[in-house]
Amino acid sequence: MSAPLFLTLDEVVARYRNQISEGTFRNWRCKRIGPSFIKIGKAVLYPLDELDRWDRSNLVSCQRTRFLPFDDIKGERQAD
Repeated sequence: MSAPLFLTLDEVVARYRNQISEGTFRNWRCKRIGPSFIKIGKAVLYPLDELDRWDRSNLVSCQRTRFLPFDDIKGERQAD
C-alpha cells in the first residue's frame, strides 16, 4: 500500500510532534498563512508535497565554521 497523498489535521499535528497545535493550524487557515490545504466540504486535508515544501521554506540554513573550537589536543588551530 502506498503512502497517503493527504494528511488530516490530526496527522499533521502528529507530524510536527504536537509542537504546533490544532488551534494554531485553524488560526493559520483563517489568516491564510502556514502550509497550504484543501477543503472538500467540511474535510480539511493537507497535501504531503505541500507540507514538504512548507518545511523547506522554513528551513534555517546555518553557516559552517571553518574550524571547530578545539581542532587539536592543545586547543590551538592547526596551520592550513
